[in-house]
Amino acid sequence: MKLAYIYHSGYVIEGEQCAIILDYFKDSRNQYTDRFLSSFPGKLYVLSSHWHPDHFSKEILKWKNIRTDIQYIFSKDILKKRLASQDDASFLRKGDHWRDEHITVKAFGSTDVGISFLIETEGKIIFHAGDLNNWHWDEESTPEEIQAAERHFLKELTLLADEVKHLDLAMFPVDCRLGKNYMRGAEQFVDAIQTDLFAPMHFGETYKEANAFREYAEKAGCTFAAWTETGESRVF
Repeated sequence: MKLAYIYHSGYVIEGEQCAIILDYFKDSRNQYTDRFLSSFPGKLYVLSSHWHPDHFSKEILKWKNIRTDIQYIFSKDILKKRLASQDDASFLRKGDHWRDEHITVKAFGSTDVGISFLIETEGKIIFHAGDLNNWHWDEESTPEEIQAAERHFLKELTLLADEVKHLDLAMFPVDCRLGKNYMRGAEQFVDAIQTDLFAPMHFGETYKEANAFREYAEKAGCTFAAWTETGESRVF
Protein backbone atom coordinates (compact mmCIF):
# COMPACT_ATOMS: atom_id res chain seq x y z
CA MET A 1 0.00 0.00 0.00
CA LYS A 2 1.03 3.64 -0.37
CA LEU A 3 0.74 6.51 2.09
CA ALA A 4 0.75 10.10 0.85
CA TYR A 5 0.83 13.30 2.90
CA ILE A 6 -1.83 15.87 1.97
CA TYR A 7 -1.47 18.53 4.68
CA HIS A 8 -1.56 18.85 8.50
CA SER A 9 -3.49 15.73 9.57
CA GLY A 10 -4.66 14.89 6.07
CA TYR A 11 -3.45 11.67 4.50
CA VAL A 12 -4.45 9.33 1.72
CA ILE A 13 -3.86 5.59 1.82
CA GLU A 14 -3.94 3.84 -1.53
CA GLY A 15 -4.32 0.12 -1.99
CA GLU A 16 -5.11 -2.15 -4.89
CA GLN A 17 -8.84 -2.27 -4.21
CA CYS A 18 -9.56 0.95 -2.33
CA ALA A 19 -8.27 4.33 -1.23
CA ILE A 20 -8.90 6.11 2.08
CA ILE A 21 -8.71 9.89 2.50
CA LEU A 22 -8.37 10.93 6.15
CA ASP A 23 -9.03 14.30 7.84
CA TYR A 24 -8.89 16.34 4.65
CA PHE A 25 -9.48 20.05 4.90
CA LYS A 26 -7.26 21.35 2.12
CA ASP A 27 -4.97 20.16 -0.63
CA SER A 28 -2.99 23.11 -1.94
CA ARG A 29 -2.01 21.22 -5.09
CA ASN A 30 -5.37 19.51 -5.70
CA GLN A 31 -3.34 16.52 -6.80
CA TYR A 32 -5.02 13.95 -4.61
CA THR A 33 -8.60 15.09 -4.77
CA ASP A 34 -8.47 15.45 -8.55
CA ARG A 35 -6.90 12.07 -9.10
CA PHE A 36 -9.04 10.04 -6.74
CA LEU A 37 -12.26 11.71 -7.76
CA SER A 38 -11.66 11.31 -11.47
CA SER A 39 -9.59 8.24 -12.20
CA PHE A 40 -8.99 5.92 -9.23
CA PRO A 41 -10.54 2.58 -10.22
CA GLY A 42 -11.20 1.21 -6.74
CA LYS A 43 -13.57 2.12 -3.93
CA LEU A 44 -13.05 5.51 -2.26
CA TYR A 45 -13.57 6.12 1.46
CA VAL A 46 -13.46 9.55 3.12
CA LEU A 47 -13.00 9.60 6.91
CA SER A 48 -13.17 12.61 9.24
CA SER A 49 -12.29 12.27 12.92
CA HIS A 50 -14.09 15.40 14.17
CA TRP A 51 -15.53 18.77 13.24
CA HIS A 52 -12.54 21.07 13.88
CA PRO A 53 -11.84 23.07 10.70
CA ASP A 54 -8.25 21.81 10.51
CA HIS A 55 -9.63 18.27 10.23
CA PHE A 56 -12.92 18.67 8.35
CA SER A 57 -14.30 20.77 5.52
CA LYS A 58 -17.83 20.67 4.16
CA GLU A 59 -16.18 20.88 0.75
CA ILE A 60 -15.65 17.12 0.82
CA LEU A 61 -19.40 16.53 0.67
CA LYS A 62 -19.42 18.12 -2.79
CA TRP A 63 -17.18 15.33 -4.02
CA LYS A 64 -20.20 13.02 -4.24
CA ASN A 65 -21.43 15.19 -7.12
CA ILE A 66 -18.35 14.08 -9.05
CA ARG A 67 -18.07 10.52 -7.75
CA THR A 68 -21.30 8.98 -6.53
CA ASP A 69 -19.81 5.85 -4.96
CA ILE A 70 -17.85 7.59 -2.16
CA GLN A 71 -18.37 6.11 1.29
CA TYR A 72 -18.14 8.82 3.96
CA ILE A 73 -17.39 7.77 7.56
CA PHE A 74 -17.54 10.63 10.06
CA SER A 75 -17.37 11.18 13.78
CA LYS A 76 -20.80 11.72 15.33
CA ASP A 77 -19.92 15.25 16.46
CA ILE A 78 -19.93 16.39 12.82
CA LEU A 79 -23.60 15.48 12.68
CA LYS A 80 -24.31 17.15 16.03
CA LYS A 81 -22.68 20.34 14.78
CA ARG A 82 -24.99 20.17 11.74
CA LEU A 83 -22.05 20.22 9.37
CA ALA A 84 -23.47 17.15 7.63
CA SER A 85 -26.86 15.49 7.49
CA GLN A 86 -27.81 11.96 8.51
CA ASP A 87 -27.88 10.81 4.89
CA ASP A 88 -24.40 12.13 4.06
CA ALA A 89 -22.31 9.57 5.94
CA SER A 90 -22.06 6.74 8.41
CA PHE A 91 -21.49 8.37 11.79
CA LEU A 92 -19.45 6.73 14.55
CA ARG A 93 -18.88 7.37 18.20
CA LYS A 94 -16.25 5.77 20.42
CA GLY A 95 -16.64 1.99 20.40
CA ASP A 96 -18.61 1.79 17.15
CA HIS A 97 -17.63 -0.42 14.20
CA TRP A 98 -18.14 -0.06 10.47
CA ARG A 99 -17.19 -2.63 7.84
CA ASP A 100 -17.69 -3.75 4.29
CA GLU A 101 -15.86 -6.09 1.92
CA HIS A 102 -12.79 -3.80 1.74
CA ILE A 103 -12.24 -2.16 5.13
CA THR A 104 -13.08 -2.46 8.81
CA VAL A 105 -13.13 0.69 10.95
CA LYS A 106 -13.33 0.84 14.74
CA ALA A 107 -13.72 4.17 16.51
CA PHE A 108 -11.48 4.80 19.51
CA GLY A 109 -11.45 7.84 21.77
CA SER A 110 -9.88 11.27 21.63
CA THR A 111 -8.45 13.56 24.27
CA ASP A 112 -10.02 16.56 22.59
CA VAL A 113 -13.02 16.20 20.26
CA GLY A 114 -14.37 13.32 18.20
CA ILE A 115 -12.74 9.96 17.67
CA SER A 116 -9.66 8.19 16.36
CA PHE A 117 -9.69 5.42 13.75
CA LEU A 118 -8.35 1.86 13.81
CA ILE A 119 -8.57 0.56 10.24
CA GLU A 120 -7.96 -2.87 8.75
CA THR A 121 -7.65 -3.13 4.97
CA GLU A 122 -5.80 -5.34 2.51
CA GLY A 123 -3.96 -7.13 5.30
CA LYS A 124 -2.74 -3.92 6.99
CA ILE A 125 -3.62 -2.52 10.43
CA ILE A 126 -3.62 1.28 10.46
CA PHE A 127 -4.28 3.96 13.09
CA HIS A 128 -5.16 7.62 12.56
CA ALA A 129 -5.19 9.52 15.85
CA GLY A 130 -7.42 12.46 14.95
CA ASP A 131 -6.98 14.71 18.00
CA LEU A 132 -5.87 11.94 20.35
CA ASN A 133 -2.69 13.16 22.03
CA ASN A 134 -1.18 14.10 25.37
CA TRP A 135 -2.35 17.70 24.99
CA HIS A 136 -0.78 19.93 27.62
CA TRP A 137 1.36 23.04 27.67
CA ASP A 138 4.12 22.74 30.28
CA GLU A 139 4.86 26.46 30.19
CA GLU A 140 1.22 27.45 30.73
CA SER A 141 -0.50 24.59 32.58
CA THR A 142 -0.58 23.89 36.29
CA PRO A 143 0.92 20.61 37.57
CA GLU A 144 -2.63 19.41 38.21
CA GLU A 145 -3.68 20.18 34.64
CA ILE A 146 -0.64 18.41 33.24
CA GLN A 147 -1.34 15.33 35.36
CA ALA A 148 -4.99 15.30 34.33
CA ALA A 149 -4.07 15.53 30.64
CA GLU A 150 -1.60 12.70 31.04
CA ARG A 151 -4.10 10.46 32.83
CA HIS A 152 -6.70 11.10 30.15
CA PHE A 153 -4.31 10.28 27.32
CA LEU A 154 -2.86 7.18 28.96
CA LYS A 155 -6.36 5.85 29.62
CA GLU A 156 -7.25 6.13 25.94
CA LEU A 157 -3.87 4.77 24.85
CA THR A 158 -4.31 1.74 27.11
CA LEU A 159 -7.68 0.96 25.54
CA LEU A 160 -6.06 0.99 22.11
CA ALA A 161 -3.01 -1.02 23.22
CA ASP A 162 -5.31 -3.65 24.75
CA GLU A 163 -6.94 -4.02 21.33
CA VAL A 164 -3.88 -4.04 19.07
CA LYS A 165 -0.25 -4.87 19.77
CA HIS A 166 1.17 -4.09 16.34
CA LEU A 167 0.42 -1.45 13.70
CA ASP A 168 1.64 -1.41 10.14
CA LEU A 169 1.09 2.36 10.09
CA ALA A 170 0.29 5.04 12.67
CA MET A 171 -0.48 8.69 11.94
CA PHE A 172 -0.10 10.63 15.18
CA PRO A 173 0.28 14.30 16.26
CA VAL A 174 3.74 15.83 16.68
CA ASP A 175 2.74 19.44 17.28
CA CYS A 176 5.48 21.81 18.45
CA ARG A 177 2.93 24.40 19.62
CA LEU A 178 2.71 22.36 22.83
CA GLY A 179 6.12 23.61 23.94
CA LYS A 180 9.17 21.84 25.24
CA ASN A 181 7.58 18.40 25.73
CA TYR A 182 5.59 18.44 22.49
CA MET A 183 6.75 14.94 21.53
CA ARG A 184 5.67 13.31 24.80
CA GLY A 185 2.42 11.83 23.51
CA ALA A 186 4.13 10.39 20.44
CA GLU A 187 6.87 8.90 22.62
CA GLN A 188 4.29 7.24 24.85
CA PHE A 189 2.46 5.95 21.80
CA VAL A 190 5.41 4.17 20.16
CA ASP A 191 6.50 2.84 23.56
CA ALA A 192 3.06 1.26 24.03
CA ILE A 193 2.37 -0.15 20.54
CA GLN A 194 4.84 -1.68 18.11
CA THR A 195 4.59 0.47 14.97
CA ASP A 196 6.24 -0.28 11.65
CA LEU A 197 5.74 3.12 9.98
CA PHE A 198 5.16 6.28 12.01
CA ALA A 199 3.86 9.34 10.15
CA PRO A 200 3.67 12.65 12.06
CA MET A 201 0.63 14.87 11.73
CA HIS A 202 -1.00 18.01 13.13
CA PHE A 203 2.15 20.03 12.49
CA GLY A 204 1.06 22.40 9.74
CA GLU A 205 4.26 23.51 8.01
CA THR A 206 6.70 22.97 10.91
CA TYR A 207 8.47 20.10 9.13
CA LYS A 208 11.75 20.44 11.03
CA GLU A 209 10.06 20.19 14.41
CA ALA A 210 7.86 17.26 13.37
CA ASN A 211 10.83 15.41 11.89
CA ALA A 212 12.77 15.87 15.14
CA PHE A 213 10.76 12.89 16.41
CA ARG A 214 12.55 10.64 13.95
CA GLU A 215 15.39 9.75 16.33
CA TYR A 216 13.06 8.59 19.10
CA ALA A 217 10.77 6.73 16.69
CA GLU A 218 13.66 4.82 15.14
CA LYS A 219 15.01 3.86 18.55
CA ALA A 220 11.55 2.43 19.27
CA GLY A 221 11.81 0.30 16.13
CA CYS A 222 9.72 2.44 13.77
CA THR A 223 10.41 3.56 10.27
CA PHE A 224 9.75 7.32 10.27
CA ALA A 225 8.05 9.24 7.46
CA ALA A 226 10.09 12.44 7.38
CA TRP A 227 8.05 14.71 5.12
CA THR A 228 9.55 17.86 3.64
CA GLU A 229 6.55 19.01 1.58
CA THR A 230 2.98 18.09 0.77
CA GLY A 231 2.47 15.46 -1.86
CA GLU A 232 5.27 13.16 -0.76
CA SER A 233 4.49 9.47 -0.46
CA ARG A 234 5.98 6.16 0.56
CA VAL A 235 5.10 2.48 0.30
CA PHE A 236 4.43 0.46 3.45
